[in-house]
Amino acid sequence: MTEEHADAVLAIYRAGIEEGNATFETSAPSWPDFDRSRMSQHRLVALADDGTVLGWVAAVPVSDRCAYAGVVEHSVYVSPDARGRGVGRALLDAFIVSTEAAGIWTIQSGIFPENEASAALHRAAGFRVVGTRERLGKHHDTWRDVVLIERRSHRTGV
Repeated sequence: MTEEHADAVLAIYRAGIEEGNATFETSAPSWPDFDRSRMSQHRLVALADDGTVLGWVAAVPVSDRCAYAGVVEHSVYVSPDARGRGVGRALLDAFIVSTEAAGIWTIQSGIFPENEASAALHRAAGFRVVGTRERLGKHHDTWRDVVLIERRSHRTGV
């Protein structure tokens, strides 16, 4: 994922935000803010043959404490027009390869329980439910639960 993908990445992010079950965020950041906050070595885009961005995955560190150096939180978004075509799975598979090669031992995320497609995608990619954080935050004046998921690396022995 590079700056040339910025407009498409943020458009896909905005589509997820507008659908209401992807994130607590209510607006997409600027590209400089997005770029600065995501780990450059673990952000990928899926491209159609014509170069159109079909989806993206990116990570942020969970903490700057050295004990958590191998733990990241990720997001994966697929364009509404590209869903159901294996784009999300291809992105997650490539992301897992990238993080494992870098010694990342835990990938985690939070999913709204209503986002059944994301839950199914992550289960298929080897993620497990750790628990549900009830009424974690308000989203459009409604308290929302968040299901915490994780995938532990098979390469690091944890």
